[in-house]
Amino acid sequence: MTVAIVDYGMGNLHSVSKAVERLGYESLVTGDAGEILAASSVILPGVGAFGDAVEQLRSSGLDLVVKEAAAGEQPVLGICLGMQLLFSSSVEHGEHEGLDILPGSVVRFAPRDGYKVPHMGWNKLSFRQPQSPLLEGLEEGHVYFVHSYHAVVGQENDLLAVTDYGHPVTAVVGRDNVFGMQFHPEKSGELGMKLLGNFLKLKGERA
Repeated sequence: MTVAIVDYGMGNLHSVSKAVERLGYESLVTGDAGEILAASSVILPGVGAFGDAVEQLRSSGLDLVVKEAAAGEQPVLGICLGMQLLFSSSVEHGEHEGLDILPGSVVRFAPRDGYKVPHMGWNKLSFRQPQSPLLEGLEEGHVYFVHSYHAVVGQENDLLAVTDYGHPVTAVVGRDNVFGMQFHPEKSGELGMKLLGNFLKLKGERA
């Protein structure tokens, strides 16, 4: 089984690739459409600004490739900014259209006493849908976040887990074969690796 890690110039490609390999899977960092669509599953990483990332995806045509994978049966996982890109829009440094695979918008944390922005550090997950295959067999625990913007889901059924940062914050999303994690699973200790492992166990038509 080969896991395609989408290389569009923005993401922790090395750390994600190494985490996939530690879990016993072959990782392929690639920007080639054929290789991505032939893989058993697809990971869309991301670090940086939403608008820049969308521009990079569109200029390379990889936005359409990710959408095609999501529309099929390949399991697709967005990590951090990669998760945010799955949504319809973002207001980070202006208004930007996302991939619109999941309905919802990405907004900045509102100022709150006692809560710094960016939200950075270990926070506990609270499972909203523990029956999800992504959360199967896992116990709620802490994972590592670094972000100034957060997703507001358009469909409550897409919300798998939240964390608390003055209010419930979207942490894990999922619909059919498409999933997202706002935190970095590869940097989130045992729970993060178990979550990533559960994703990699999902079987698409190419698995």
